[in-house]
Amino acid sequence: MALDKQQLEEMYRRMCRIRYFEEAVIEIHSSGELIGPAHPYIGEEAVAVGACAALEDTDRIAGNHRSHGHPIAKGGDVKGAMAEILGKTGGFCKGKGGSMHLADFSIGILGESGIVASSVPIATGAALASKLGKQGFVSLVFFGDGASNQGACHESMNMAALWDLPVIFMCENNGYAITTSYKNSVSVDHVSDRASAYGMPGVLVDGQDAIAVWEATNEAVRRARAGEGPTLIEAMTYRYEDHSLGLDRIIKSNYREESEVEEARTRDPLPIHRKAMISHGFATEAECDDIEAAVHIEIEEAVEFARNSPFPEPGDLFDDMWATPV
Repeated sequence: MALDKQQLEEMYRRMCRIRYFEEAVIEIHSSGELIGPAHPYIGEEAVAVGACAALEDTDRIAGNHRSHGHPIAKGGDVKGAMAEILGKTGGFCKGKGGSMHLADFSIGILGESGIVASSVPIATGAALASKLGKQGFVSLVFFGDGASNQGACHESMNMAALWDLPVIFMCENNGYAITTSYKNSVSVDHVSDRASAYGMPGVLVDGQDAIAVWEATNEAVRRARAGEGPTLIEAMTYRYEDHSLGLDRIIKSNYREESEVEEARTRDPLPIHRKAMISHGFATEAECDDIEAAVHIEIEEAVEFARNSPFPEPGDLFDDMWATPV
């Protein structure tokens, strides 16, 4: 294991941030304070954290509609994230982006989108800019098993492999595209099996193990920085909540058994990482408890900050909507 105590503890801290943040979002949504959809990342924390732990602040990431975990894993401010979700001016995008559009260019977060697979060509374009401008940064994009079937995804992978672009395609295979099992929509056993058709490495990894995801991503980053081109990583994970909050009121579908969900919960990424740190002598039970307690306070403060932030003024509607002409 090449990770040290500080890195492992920070990974656990960020995983806890995502988990407690999402639990707070669910509570706020259920109270009616949050209007509109939100897509919980609970159960998938190890993918975003493991991947982002292998990146530098200058490296870029892009994500999708399940968008809270990615920016928090990259180091995004939880106060700004919570304020954005509540549509407040203290948010990443001054309250104009909402739950599915969190961005912070200062630490390489290009943003997310509710349009399935739309971030894949954006991240690929960023990698092209890095190569042409000799900027040296790596681009990584998160997308789901459903998005892997979109044309934008295939076109991006083909171009990235053709031009040896420094981009990493991170497929978060959580088993379902809303209610459709990937086994019913993907003709091969795994999404990563498709990599050979593009001429790039395809890596299958346990998405519940943050260390395993870090190891796979770290090698992909090495290849990208060395000019060896892109990598497709498929992290097998699982979302414990429905596709989006309130979906059960719209779609009445028993697409998965409760026993399946309970079985998946036995491989919760947070206890897996905590156990690994303790068993390898990098942390004690008390140290892990302290991290959890501190993060609980962080999230409580983020909720309070978001609630106290003002809504945007109607007159500010078009501010920041266009680039300043050169």
